[in-house]
Amino acid sequence: MTASPRVTVSGQPVVTMASTYTVAGCTFPAMTSGAQPPCATAQWTTAATRVTSMGQPVVLQDSVATCVPTGTPLLVTTTQPRVSAM
Repeated sequence: MTASPRVTVSGQPVVTMASTYTVAGCTFPAMTSGAQPPCATAQWTTAATRVTSMGQPVVLQDSVATCVPTGTPLLVTTTQPRVSAM
């Protein structure tokens, strides 16, 4: 996980659209023996339109990310509710 340390919310760095995630607990089987599952990484496709950190849009609770290469959506399970953005 890559966070933007220049902007913090409740003392934690924010996540920007440029962040790529490694997916834990992917239930799809690997295509070949010994390979990683097909949803091993995910990339954000939508984020804030008006709020940026170091030039990158900040990820919001309603932001969308998809797993590569399957296109399966990444589910946001934890957020901080103290700040809202557009």
